[in-house]
Amino acid sequence: MKHVVKKLAGKFSPTFGNFKLSLFMSRIGKTPVTLPEKVKIDLASDGTIVVEGPKGKLSWQLPKAIKVHVEGLILRVERENEERATRALHGLARALINNMVTGVHQGFRRDLEIQGVGFRAALKGNQLDLSIGYSHPILFDVPEGIKITVTDNTKISIEGIDKHLVGQVAADIRAYYPPEPYKGKGIRYAGEQVRRKEGKTVQ
Repeated sequence: MKHVVKKLAGKFSPTFGNFKLSLFMSRIGKTPVTLPEKVKIDLASDGTIVVEGPKGKLSWQLPKAIKVHVEGLILRVERENEERATRALHGLARALINNMVTGVHQGFRRDLEIQGVGFRAALKGNQLDLSIGYSHPILFDVPEGIKITVTDNTKISIEGIDKHLVGQVAADIRAYYPPEPYKGKGIRYAGEQVRRKEGKTVQ
């Protein structure tokens, strides 16, 4: 099978000898990003892309070999060469830009649930107060650009325009008390399935 693929690749791609196959170029990188009407793109001369929308503004420094072209409401990400590192960055750049567009237009959200007798959470100013079985409360400082809401003392919602930051904050909070496998208590993602274990029986 590998010989067939190489033969076809060599036939249709002139750069097969260096394993730079245009036939197998990044599908993610080729896919254009559709811009909502209320989202604006600004490309600075130093290669910085600025995305602004109803929810806020995000910026990112493009890699040197990656270029962005905007035509109307269509944004395309292109690469200048077929080097291995550049090909790897092509799909990554497109994915990050798409996340930026989605973030400033709709935002991102991650939900956590607290399980355990007496376990609870509460907001105190710009800090999240976690009471999760330790001898002292845990105070988590809410980063700039993140909005946290607590409902029913056990449900935590993290919202923001930066997908990476939203996910990182959720992971940091969960890390204070990951769900344990015996009783299932701890902090878990909403909908997360925790594999349970049976405790040791005393004979």
